[in-house]
Amino acid sequence: MEKGTQVRTHLCGITTAWTEARDAAAAVAEIRAVIGARSVAQVVAFFSADYEVEALSTALAERFPGAGIVGCTMSGGICPAGGLERGLVVIAFPRTGFRIVTAVLDAIDHLDVERTASSVRALRRSLDAAGTDPPGRRFALSLIDGLANAEETVVSAIAWALDGIPLVGGSAGDDLTFRETVLLHDGVIHRRAAVLVLVETDFPIQIFKSDNFEPTGTKFVVTASDDEQRIVHELNAEPAAREYAMAVGLDPELLTPMSFAAYPLAVKIGGEYFCRSIRRMNPDGSLSFFCAIDEGVVLTLARPRDIVAATQAELTRLDAELGGIDVVIGFECVLRRLDAESRQVRQGIFDLYRRYDIVGFDTYGEQYRSMHLNQTFTGIAIGRAMPASAARPAA
Repeated sequence: MEKGTQVRTHLCGITTAWTEARDAAAAVAEIRAVIGARSVAQVVAFFSADYEVEALSTALAERFPGAGIVGCTMSGGICPAGGLERGLVVIAFPRTGFRIVTAVLDAIDHLDVERTASSVRALRRSLDAAGTDPPGRRFALSLIDGLANAEETVVSAIAWALDGIPLVGGSAGDDLTFRETVLLHDGVIHRRAAVLVLVETDFPIQIFKSDNFEPTGTKFVVTASDDEQRIVHELNAEPAAREYAMAVGLDPELLTPMSFAAYPLAVKIGGEYFCRSIRRMNPDGSLSFFCAIDEGVVLTLARPRDIVAATQAELTRLDAELGGIDVVIGFECVLRRLDAESRQVRQGIFDLYRRYDIVGFDTYGEQYRSMHLNQTFTGIAIGRAMPASAARPAA
């Protein structure tokens, strides 16, 4: 992919920029330099887990004074130049055309659902106060600690309180080290937390979800598990890793994240299959998952379809329905990236990032409406159409 710090300014006024600079403060300085002196209302940042987070937070506050700042660690970045193995991706929202409010939800591993819902409703009221008449289009972005094992509860509570505002988002990652994921909210560093961003815009929008797998006839019943830790000890009353490896024709000792990406598991909900991806194999032969797995659940072995064709089809649909895509904020499972790499089709994915101006990050899980998912690509597509406020003739 292309190197160096780069920037794109979109018709809606959003500016996106990215860099592979290794030092946190230098990365922010380079981003600010290419964005220029333009006024910024809200910054959304995705950054490498090996950045010194205090230095990054300080630099963002200094370089973008007066702007709201949210962000999280990633397991790789997404930008029109391709995929970033490491670095910083910034989405800078303008002061016109968008109205944005944000909140942080702490202690999500011991979530108080009523208190969370109350916080989200208060955030909605603050957006109502800042909104237009007639109201514009609204969506919500969630950034959630990917190691707190709490996404299902958090997303359910948020979606309930959003009362119809569509939600998409991603779980913060740390390059598959599974040591620590971090979130930022207005100068404060958070762990075991979630950040919610509510946006009202004058531009056309659509949230979306894309996956590239189909179910096979191979089934597993979870016969022993630790639901709280998302660990499955037994599948079909056999040690989990061994039973899974036998089904896919691999040596249990050789299971890797690439194996889990190539042979995903799925659960059927309401007639539709959703991935429940494996995070890692544990020394005792159990399997840790990225999603909650309850005892008694039936898992179906899935096989991947053409990831480039599936993603292209969804983006083509969005492009047609929006009258042209201006920018996409996307959240893509890190296992999809690994699968694309193993099948040597990642360049095809990079071509789509470039063609549709996609920015975002590789996640430990994706959020879509009221669900926490794995091995999907979710996001918000913003259209090129002129906003209604600009299209109306002067009185």
